[in-house]
Amino acid sequence: MSILIKPIITEKATADSELKNCYWFSVNPKANKIEIKKAVEAAYGVSVEKVRTINVRPERKTRYTKTGMQHGKTNAVKKAIVQLAEGEMIDLYSNL
Repeated sequence: MSILIKPIITEKATADSELKNCYWFSVNPKANKIEIKKAVEAAYGVSVEKVRTINVRPERKTRYTKTGMQHGKTNAVKKAIVQLAEGEMIDLYSNL
């Protein structure tokens, strides 16, 4: 079971990483905070102070078409905001 799926790189996440030393990751929905902390420390070689998680519910959409109503939804996602110890950082752009 892979715990870390991918880092989230948005304007808000980039601002958090520069100002608050917090990094955002998309994680496995079944992972808990302790598993996320161990996975980040193992993958990037840093020490984690705090982990916060967010369960994002799926967005439901309905369209009216010629053939009738079409129902759909997006996938549910779990996000983790990881705060690192003072003086440590993760270079997310090194693998590009």
